[in-house]
Amino acid sequence: MSTFQKLKELVAATEADATAFHEKGNKAAGTRLRKAYQEIKVLAQAGRAEVTELKNKESK
Repeated sequence: MSTFQKLKELVAATEADATAFHEKGNKAAGTRLRKAYQEIKVLAQAGRAEVTELKNKESK
């Protein structure tokens, strides 16, 4: 569950940068937003692997 919690926290922390980039056109916020999206992608992939591993352990 920790991967999911980290993902939720990262999305929440990124909200201000998303607003600054999309509504105010702040390019630096756009750079931070792209970095956060990459981190979200990595966390999501780790979460998928974690779920698959737990699912396979339970089915044996």
